[in-house]
Amino acid sequence: MLGIRPSGPVRVALRVLVLLATLLGLAAPPAQAASTAAPFKVLALYSGTWDAAHISFVREANQWFPTRAAENGFTYTSSTDWNLLANGGVNAYQVVLFLDELPQTANQRAGFERYMRGGGGWLGFHVSAFTTQAQNWPWYHQQFLGSGNFKSNTWGPTTAVLRTEDRTHASTRNLPATFTSSVSEWYSWSNDLRRNPDIKILASVDASSFPLGTDPNQTWYSGYYPILWTNAKYRMLYANFGHNAMDYASNTPLSSTFASATQNRFLLDGLKWLGTT
Repeated sequence: MLGIRPSGPVRVALRVLVLLATLLGLAAPPAQAASTAAPFKVLALYSGTWDAAHISFVREANQWFPTRAAENGFTYTSSTDWNLLANGGVNAYQVVLFLDELPQTANQRAGFERYMRGGGGWLGFHVSAFTTQAQNWPWYHQQFLGSGNFKSNTWGPTTAVLRTEDRTHASTRNLPATFTSSVSEWYSWSNDLRRNPDIKILASVDASSFPLGTDPNQTWYSGYYPILWTNAKYRMLYANFGHNAMDYASNTPLSSTFASATQNRFLLDGLKWLGTT
C-alpha cells in the first residue's frame, strides 16, 4: 500500500491544529482531585446505668451518630471503658463525647486533662457537667466548663426556645436567630458564665420560653440560662440537653433528643469543627 504524504500547506495546517490542542490542554483546568481526607474518629463514653431518661438518650445517641457518620466525615465508636482516658487509648481519637457521665477516678481525670491540653476535641451533654462538689475537680468544673456547681433544674422535661448568641462560630453559623430545641430537662449553674472571659456562650434560653417547666416548684419564670457554650482555650462544646421525657412506670421514652433538625445541625457542624480544626 502506497503512503500518501500531505502537501506543504496541509502539513502546516496539521501542525497548527496540534499546537492549538496542546495549548488548550495546558489551559484547561485540572480535573478535580477526589477527596482523600481520612474521616476523623469520634469516641463516645458513657455509663448507661443511672436514670432511665439518660439511658434513653444514650441509646438514641449510639444509633443516631453512626447513621450520620459517613456522610459527615467521621467514624463513631462508643464504649463504657472510661479508663481509655487513663491509659492513653483516647489518643487514637480526634473527638471524645461524654454522653451521660464524667470521669470519676484521679487517673481518668488526669488523662482527660492531658488529652484536652494536647489539642483533643470534646463534646459533652447534659449530666456531663453535673456536680454539687466542683471543688473536687476544679480544673474541669471551674476552668474548663466554667459552670461550677449545679444550681437548679426545670421539671418536667420540655422544649425551649433558644436564642443563638453567636452566629459566627462554626457550630452555630447555620442556626437561625432563635429555634425550638428538643425536649430536655434544663440545668442552671452557680457561676455566671458571662463573667468568664474564656467562655463564649453560643445559645441561651430565650425569654419567650418562660415559664419553662411544668412543675410550679421547678419552673424557671425569668433569668439568664446558657445552654450551649465553648471555652476559647480548648476545642470543646457543651450542650445542656440530653434528657428525654419518660414514662418511668413503664420505662417508655416520650420524646427524642434528636427530634429538632436545627439542634441536630449544631451537633453535626460542631463535630466537624472539633474533628477537623
